[in-house]
Amino acid sequence: MGNRGLFITFEGPDGSGKTTQINKLAAVLKKEETPFILTREPGGTAISDKVRAIILNPKYSELTSKTEILLYAASRSQHVDEKIRPALESGKIVLCDRFIDASIAYQGYGLGQPVDRVRSINRFASGGLTPDRTYLIDISPEAGRRRMIVRGGRSGEGLKNAARGLDRIERRHLAYHRRVREGFLTLYRENKQRIVLINGEREEDAVFQCILQDFRRFFNKHMTYDMKG
Repeated sequence: MGNRGLFITFEGPDGSGKTTQINKLAAVLKKEETPFILTREPGGTAISDKVRAIILNPKYSELTSKTEILLYAASRSQHVDEKIRPALESGKIVLCDRFIDASIAYQGYGLGQPVDRVRSINRFASGGLTPDRTYLIDISPEAGRRRMIVRGGRSGEGLKNAARGLDRIERRHLAYHRRVREGFLTLYRENKQRIVLINGEREEDAVFQCILQDFRRFFNKHMTYDMKG
């Protein structure tokens, strides 16, 4: 892979804990002084964050499936060109919270849009960029919903009102989120050489140890930085 960095993505249904896990890996890389950036989708740049604010805002209930697909792709295009590719070309590891797999799962399988079309649009938007490794943290939609509501309650909203704090995508019915999960599992079956499937319903530290062990093996195989420990 030469001097190019590694592109590592974290995926999973809502409530899977992927953001917690990617932050844990970022903390390890920071401690070990490994060059990296941590970013997310939708968002990651000033322009992309503006698009994110539209996509996730519950008040935009009239937003169509086609528009949703294109907005995610537009946000991703700016993100890739402005932030992800330059970091990879400088030899850094890029840790990204969601990428194209999420669009295929959420807009393709979840919304029932043609998967090949979603894939094609995002191939154009990303310039064909594909993650080197993806950690798919799997959890049932029911468990994920419970986690999100409890998380909202802990943030001070109260359990009764916590569901009101969910974004436009998170608020969709469980049948939608079940299709999303099946979409992710289909992607795993089709891309086992890239995607690592992890049981996200286990204890948080156990999930992270599974990720860290695989990451160290993958990193040592493809990179030349000296990882400590």
